[in-house]
Amino acid sequence: MEQMVVTGAGPVGWTVAELLAGAGHRVRILTRNGTGPESQLIQRQPVDVSDPAAVTKAVEGASAVFHCIHAAYNADAWRRELPQSEQNILDAAGREGAVVVFPESLYSYSTPEQVMTEAGPREATGGKRGVRTDLLKAREASATPTVSVVSADFFGPRVLQSHMGERVVPRVIAGRRISVIGSADTPHSFTYVPDLAAALIAAARDERVWDTVLHAPTLRAITQRQLIAAFAKAAGVPAPNVVAVPGWFVRVLGRVQPLMRELTELLYQTEHPFIMDSTASEQRLELTPTPLPAAAEATVNWWRDRSVTGRR
Repeated sequence: MEQMVVTGAGPVGWTVAELLAGAGHRVRILTRNGTGPESQLIQRQPVDVSDPAAVTKAVEGASAVFHCIHAAYNADAWRRELPQSEQNILDAAGREGAVVVFPESLYSYSTPEQVMTEAGPREATGGKRGVRTDLLKAREASATPTVSVVSADFFGPRVLQSHMGERVVPRVIAGRRISVIGSADTPHSFTYVPDLAAALIAAARDERVWDTVLHAPTLRAITQRQLIAAFAKAAGVPAPNVVAVPGWFVRVLGRVQPLMRELTELLYQTEHPFIMDSTASEQRLELTPTPLPAAAEATVNWWRDRSVTGRR
């Protein structure tokens, strides 16, 4: 039984904490308000990771730290908050001899028009993409061992704010029309959150992959329409009507709506093929992605349970 620390109780941090506790590890989950899954092995602790002293105390005794927090979805907030919080975690973990494992996005990849592999260039600049590039470089420069595990867009239990989160799955279940951004019929990679969580944990256990960038096990790319159809099949309802919101319209809305303005930077991800390959990392971690029917069924079941019980 080892002491593990998880920061953040979003879909990734929550799932990592549950899997670690299920494997018999003691887990300290750090959030600003002390939330997280309930278990005798999980200690929910209110900690502000921008406070170096608080982080140092919270990380004591840990053999691995899973840094799964995020910030408001805009480049200014990322630049203001994320580098310092990561440095606090790296410093505290380094003093404990712990590895730090980070979930990471595809934003930093500088040739996204090509199939993205672990060996691909990660030199994107400007906005949110540049922030992710800088974070990866800071991890590489740190004396503390790190692993960054890249995922594509999330789907799965507890995934709310995502292309395939609350704007899609509950509407599929209710038989309502779905609007997606960009193209509904362009290949796109999606990562099932429990597969990302399993990869983060496997990476922490294997010193041979420390100080590398890996890819979470991810199924072959499908279209947004195909993933929505998989949700409908799992829910036992007809596939809904899917309408694509063109990029030019998002750009127009971005002039007056802050969220739309943030999305315009990343329209290339939904207007054109956006494909990640995880074959090499799957072999290194000895993991494979969950089959789509099973992943879609678990996602639908979580949303149905949430609508009945009101639970996370």
